Amino acid sequence: MRPCLLLSPLALLILVAGCTAPGEDAAYADAMAAEHEGDEPTPSPAAETPPASPVESSRVRYATVGGQPVEGVLARPAGAAPGTPGIIVIHEWWGLNDNVEAMAERLAGEGYVALAVDLYGGEVAADRDRARELMMRAMQDAGKAEENLRQAYAFLERQQGAKKIGVIGWCFGGGWSLRTALLLPEQIDATVIYYGRLVTDPEQLKPLAMPILGIFGSEDRGIPVDSVRAFEAALKSLGKDVRVHVYEGADHAFANPSGGRYNAAAAEDAWAKTVAFFAETLRG
Repeated sequence: MRPCLLLSPLALLILVAGCTAPGEDAAYADAMAAEHEGDEPTPSPAAETPPASPVESSRVRYATVGGQPVEGVLARPAGAAPGTPGIIVIHEWWGLNDNVEAMAERLAGEGYVALAVDLYGGEVAADRDRARELMMRAMQDAGKAEENLRQAYAFLERQQGAKKIGVIGWCFGGGWSLRTALLLPEQIDATVIYYGRLVTDPEQLKPLAMPILGIFGSEDRGIPVDSVRAFEAALKSLGKDVRVHVYEGADHAFANPSGGRYNAAAAEDAWAKTVAFFAETLRG
């Protein structure tokens, strides 16, 4: 049995609000560490599924942040035509490992130029404690992460010629998927959030102009269902195009590329919804 994470009302507010003060970040990191108790970055079936069609994949330098080059993984459909839609792919809390690269290739196999970004400065975690450290470092230097993602967008738009660009992330990356949408509210064309840290303040969400797909698990203590419903209600009150799916019996990280919390039925349905969502919003 997993340890029960008891949160005060203030701590819950911290998790829901998506603010970035150090104490709030630490509370969120502790919640994620509790969700990943006993977990390891082994490939899940999501990462072991081959692309639906042939792809080409390579490491690329897509940004320079703080004077340091940033490399990610670019996956493209074989023989991709100019103007192929792009997707920014944001890793879970383990970092940009081979499993996240595999997810970028799966997206490329669906017909997109997928750029898997690196918010950890080339490092990946092999255990829960290191994952928490790397996640905290990225959150506490959020300005660098934001600049990283701005340049990722520019790379897809200018160097790859993508006419439309979406964003997707899992866990830590799910929260940054939303944050990328808030950072580029008029540029991003579609946002997919897999159980990421949320913002529920309508004033903060008001600038969002793109359709949003949210994927969550009913048993996720780190991203409570109450916060998911508050996020959904806030967006709907603003007239936004938001589609939220909460999978009964599914835990946090149930569809992650890495780790042992994979829930096949929920993850496969969520992937089908993700593929259909991107087809509608980026290719339709």
